[in-house]
Order: sequence, then C-alpha cells, then structure tokens
Amino acid sequence: MAKPAYDGVMTWLETSTENCTVQRTLDLIGEKWSLLVLRDAMNGVRRFDDFRRHVGLSEAVLADRLRKLVAAGVLETVPYREAGHRTRHEYRLTGKGWELWPVMIALKQWGDRYTADAEGPPLEVLHRDCGAPVEAVVVCTGDHEPLTPRQARTRPGSAAHTL
Repeated sequence: MAKPAYDGVMTWLETSTENCTVQRTLDLIGEKWSLLVLRDAMNGVRRFDDFRRHVGLSEAVLADRLRKLVAAGVLETVPYREAGHRTRHEYRLTGKGWELWPVMIALKQWGDRYTADAEGPPLEVLHRDCGAPVEAVVVCTGDHEPLTPRQARTRPGSAAHTL
C-alpha cells in the first residue's frame, strides 16, 4: 500500500508538546487537591478552615494550593474580619476560575456514570429555572448539535512546533 502524500500539515506525533496548553493547565490545576479546592470553591466554600475541614488536607498543603491558585488568578483573596478577631482572607473564584466550571461538570458527569455508589451520585447539579440536570457537552461554534469525538478533528494551531 502506498504511503499517503504529505500535505504539508504536521501530524500529532510530529508536533512538539513543549507548549501544550493541556499540560500547562494540568501543571496549574491538575493535582488532586487543587481540583478538590476548586470543587469546594464552586460550591460556596471560601474560608481556609472550611476548605481544610471539608477537603481533608493538611494546612501546609492547603496553603500551598491556595497560594498557587491565587498566583495564577484562578482565586482571589478578599479580607474579612469577625468581631474580636484579626483580619483574615476568604478565597473567591475569579472569572478565570469560573471558566473551569464546565470542566468540573464534565468530571462530575463522568464520575457519576462510572464511579458513583449504587444509590447514585452524591450531588446533583440542576438548572435553576426548570430543575433539569446540567451536563457538559461539546459543540462547535457553527451552531450545530452536540458532537461526538468522531465528528471532530484536530490540526496544528498557530503556535505548533515540530519535533
């Protein structure tokens, strides 16, 4: 069988992953504790002690993850002070942080399907107006129906480098 003619487009295996945005994203939020902190932040947790108690990690690890997420602009600190106590900071999602919400919904959706207890998922995310379950889908910007992986293709982007 003849080898297909080279059309001038790099294949995936010819493309360097040194500037891969998936890898960079995982470097930032891909660690288990970071994702669990983001999960809790998306569900209204804001204070250090509440994260520590609910997520169940050490103060040192939590402080490190919060510091990293703040430095990346995913969380921001907002001062608060309870009567008789020193000023402390809450951690709130930024717009950049909230853009991770569909990712968390997709992870939850997969987990509900493949890792939930026999009784079902421990948490439901519902549309506020109609009460229907929320799900993550992939669509194209050409206003088509949701896509399957076979309906999509990849190609090198403007920042692609060859090996």
